[in-house]
Amino acid sequence: MSRNNVRGPTSALTDFLRSEGITATTIARRAATRNQEPAAGPSNETQGETPQNENEEESEPRAGNRRRRRGNTSGYASDELDEPETPAKKPKTAAKSKTKKPIKKKDDDDMDEEEDPYTALSKSPGKNSSERPKNGDRIPCAKCDDVFSVTKYTMAAVPGPGWLCHKCAKSSGMDPYKKPAPRKRTKPTEKRNVVYFEERRFPSLVSVCIDIVSKHIDDIEAFGDIGALNMEAISKAISKNRSLTSENAHLFYGAENTTLTLYDATKLSPDAFITLGHLNPNLTTLRLDFCGCMNDVVLESWSSSLPVLQSIELLGPFLIKASAWKTFFQSHPRLKSFLITQSPRFDVECMKTLVETSHGFLQRLGLREIGKMSDEFLEYIAQLSDTLTYLDLADPAESCSEGAMITLLSVLGPTLTHLDLSGHITLTDEVLHQGLKSAAQLEGLVLSNLPELTDEGVAKFFSGWEGPPLSLLSMSRNPFLATTALSAVIKHSGASLRDLNINGWKDVEQSTLGTIGNMIELKKLDWGWCRNVDDFIMKDLLTNCKGLQEVKVWGCNKVEGKWVSSNTKTKAKVFGIEYHTAL
Repeated sequence: MSRNNVRGPTSALTDFLRSEGITATTIARRAATRNQEPAAGPSNETQGETPQNENEEESEPRAGNRRRRRGNTSGYASDELDEPETPAKKPKTAAKSKTKKPIKKKDDDDMDEEEDPYTALSKSPGKNSSERPKNGDRIPCAKCDDVFSVTKYTMAAVPGPGWLCHKCAKSSGMDPYKKPAPRKRTKPTEKRNVVYFEERRFPSLVSVCIDIVSKHIDDIEAFGDIGALNMEAISKAISKNRSLTSENAHLFYGAENTTLTLYDATKLSPDAFITLGHLNPNLTTLRLDFCGCMNDVVLESWSSSLPVLQSIELLGPFLIKASAWKTFFQSHPRLKSFLITQSPRFDVECMKTLVETSHGFLQRLGLREIGKMSDEFLEYIAQLSDTLTYLDLADPAESCSEGAMITLLSVLGPTLTHLDLSGHITLTDEVLHQGLKSAAQLEGLVLSNLPELTDEGVAKFFSGWEGPPLSLLSMSRNPFLATTALSAVIKHSGASLRDLNINGWKDVEQSTLGTIGNMIELKKLDWGWCRNVDDFIMKDLLTNCKGLQEVKVWGCNKVEGKWVSSNTKTKAKVFGIEYHTAL
């Protein structure tokens, strides 16, 4: 078929149809004959047309059902006969060989484009079985008969056939512009379990007995005399599930006790704390964790029921007021150790009374997370320079000033063996250079979350410090500390360090991290978020440090645990391997 009387090359399908006597003219005549009314009779154009073979005519696809090109209302183009939009499926036969699919020509700009499955109209069950109108076509609405232009948002009528305009679609309760709901993420089949490696050993008889006691803790009358040696282990075991109550706490009481530790006193009432004092009158050392139910009445009762108490450690005595603290200090004038955490009402007057009553005796002082901590506290603490060896002032509500802290450390430095100044965020490198330069007996140093510390400043301090090698160093959450600081630390204290925490030193070079494996005294290591830690460094560490007990690798995404398959023997527990984390 030519256009504008210009003939050009034709496709293979067109040549084949012409050789069989099938042309666009004959197909158009047949279509016109079928569309006429029966009464009108055949037209003159079709009377002389007789198919060459009746069966052949029935087997040929009906070209009249194909879509016409846009803007062409009469006549047919032979190129449109090359490949139908939806070819009719023919039954397969064993004798029929495979034929190549005719290639659709691309030289006609008006050819219908293949429909995009993502932008095509919705194939709802109620649409007409006829072909879908193209975008831009003007068709009547199936509901209101108004003519509208088809867009990709046009929806099929339910029930069909036909298509709805946007107004009728909305009135029918359908939203043409509604986006599909996002796919919901499937819930994880397993909880997040972090794998750590531990050498499997048979439990000892003592550990089995402790498990039995902790499981049947309410039957305390049947236990009899357990012995003081296992009391602390049992206390730890029952604290894991908070089994300690006012009723079964008597298992740990006795007039002969001089030391008592309860690791979870959450369920003890004020009366139970008062009873504790009456049934343990000879206590010299008392530690209570999570003792939030304690009140002023309890502390006033202990003023008389615990006359020989010299050391007390409390975690969470929220309710005790300043007046009760002062009364307790006055009734115990020779305290050697006073450690409290989270006591918001402990103020400067309490600090003053403690110094006045225990001056010359107090050796250990811990005031962690004290809301009213200030520089005025430091003035009274400085008066304990003769005896104080342990000082913990970590995580105050507001940081003390650098000048006041340097003044305090210059006084206490010669006697301190342990210092914790974590969370005083205004402190800089000068606290190290000026405050700790005289610390000649320091064994443990904790300086976590001091963002003003620099890599060069810390390295300079350890390189020039004449103090003894440390056994404990924790400087986690200091983002600017890196290779230079760690090299200086290892050079100064690497031979004696048993507990090292450099969590958050993300930029330390791999070669420097590898030297930690030469610290043979190391027992605990936390190098989480040190990004260059990998399996090779871990293997060297576990191989060389035979006494290692615990390693934390949270955030070290290069650690996969491959040393296990290499038969590296270790007793250390390794926590936080991301590669073995089930999500």
